[in-house]
Amino acid sequence: MAKKDIKKVVLAYSGGLDTSVILKWLQTEYGAEVVTFTADLGQGEEIEPARQKAITLGIKPENIFIEDLREEFVRDFVFPMFRANAVYEGVYLLGTSIARPLIAQKQIEIARKVGADAVCHGATGKGNDQVRFELGYYALQPGIKVIAPWREWDLTSRTKLLEFAEKNQIPIAKDKRGEAPFSVDANLLHSSSEGKVLEDPSQEADSIVYMRTIAPEDAPDKASYVEIGFEKGDAVSIDGEKRSPASLMTKLNVLGKANGIGRLDLVENRFVGMKSRGVYETPGGTILLAAHRGIESITLDRGAAHLKDDLMPRYAEMIYNGFWFSPEREMLQALIDKSQEFVTGSVRLKLYKGNSDVVGRSSPYSLYSEKLVTFEDDQGAYDQKDAAGFIKLNALRLRTLASRKNKSPK
Repeated sequence: MAKKDIKKVVLAYSGGLDTSVILKWLQTEYGAEVVTFTADLGQGEEIEPARQKAITLGIKPENIFIEDLREEFVRDFVFPMFRANAVYEGVYLLGTSIARPLIAQKQIEIARKVGADAVCHGATGKGNDQVRFELGYYALQPGIKVIAPWREWDLTSRTKLLEFAEKNQIPIAKDKRGEAPFSVDANLLHSSSEGKVLEDPSQEADSIVYMRTIAPEDAPDKASYVEIGFEKGDAVSIDGEKRSPASLMTKLNVLGKANGIGRLDLVENRFVGMKSRGVYETPGGTILLAAHRGIESITLDRGAAHLKDDLMPRYAEMIYNGFWFSPEREMLQALIDKSQEFVTGSVRLKLYKGNSDVVGRSSPYSLYSEKLVTFEDDQGAYDQKDAAGFIKLNALRLRTLASRKNKSPK
């Protein structure tokens, strides 16, 4: 599809400098009518100013879409991922990765509603987000035209962006005229900081990088305790009080921040092939992961639990790489959700100086039996003599191997 054939574009719009420049660039380079979409995913910033900025740049009010997606984000994207205990490369809780499919989904919905020919995102040509957005677009609307300005234009530096903005009378915040020390992405699950002063992985990140947590050494000297209730694998309450998904995550973020929980300094392997250093803060998610594993420890059978742990890295990689809408992710999700049928109960955690430790767990469906594990008289619940045969059978191949080894030539 040639530029002249694109009449209307739905732009993922934050209201910041980059997407404002993209908005004007679409108007000048494509001559297209621009529809803006701004998603509130709990990033902690005001969303309404984006509306005024879009109007200032000539966007018709009926072409401005702003949606509060916090509940949908946690309920339909974060919680299914946490049922899997998904972490990428052993530590990353996928806060940015899991937000992209929802934004892509909404852009496609709006494109259909307004009859747009194309969708546009502001991700660079070096990162993972371009992949995540576009895999989502194509999975939901195979014939959609995707515009990725950073792969097309010649505005290759902050200076050129500012010059374009000034030339086209795009309002620029005073603090945007200087070089930003690092790039930030945030939502209700986490915040991520990358680039500029963080590009040297040998250097410790400065304290200004951290916005959602206090330093563990500055956390209270007295531990806090919290009890999280679960129903079928999803957290539903805090200290006995029922909460909506977004409200629950917000509360856990408050608790995590106050106790210095959830910091991560990571060099990760991007899907596009390079290594990248990022500093992540996931205070509530870190608590939630510990709690979920805690309730699973008494409600999941060993075979089911170990199978989940075997599959988890594959599932996490699918999300990281942008394959949320793929059949393989949906197949794994069905398996994971099946495992959660009896993952109901409550978990008590101790929060102290960067740590979230499970200190109690209970469930009406618990598989834990005090009668079986007691050091006292188990009243016939378990015959210890049975262990001898069990061990001998499991040792049979080892004994056979040892016998052959003893016969081997010297």
